[in-house]
Amino acid sequence: MTANQSPVVLGKLGAPYGIKGWIKVISYTDDPEGIFAYRPWLLEIKGQWQEVEVVEYRRQNKGLNVKLKNVDDRDAAVALTHCHIGVVESALPSLDNDEFYWRELIGMEVLNEQGYHLGKVDDLFETGSNDVLVVTANANDAFGQKERLLPFLLDSTIKQVNRQDRKIIVDWDPSF
Repeated sequence: MTANQSPVVLGKLGAPYGIKGWIKVISYTDDPEGIFAYRPWLLEIKGQWQEVEVVEYRRQNKGLNVKLKNVDDRDAAVALTHCHIGVVESALPSLDNDEFYWRELIGMEVLNEQGYHLGKVDDLFETGSNDVLVVTANANDAFGQKERLLPFLLDSTIKQVNRQDRKIIVDWDPSF
């Protein structure tokens, strides 16, 4: 990891579990147990990213717990409560050209096919049938829009995603 790179955050540590150093895991990955497929883990401890070794993990009821190397008691586990779990970007799987990580889309400019600037991607969320872009409009939006919700449907609403220029071209009426 270079000095100007930040790890990709995949989750965070929760409260200690038991007295032998186990810690609850809050996973942000689609499949919660998928967080354990990424290695090495980096923890943000007091503002600094440090590599840690996952010794063992297990599902406990509906949650996940992890045992980290050199974390052998409850006090050591308490010290790691709420630490972010990250990995270097190169640890993430490569995607096809028509697949995107949400973090890539956040901050991209959104324009319709006629060149009207609709705003920037501020967030995304799932609906079950498709993902939705939350596009925050400029303060001087001619249609008075503050926010637009655009379905992320490739070849329908989404016409082009240009990673290099950080722009998304959409088929969307700016008055909607």
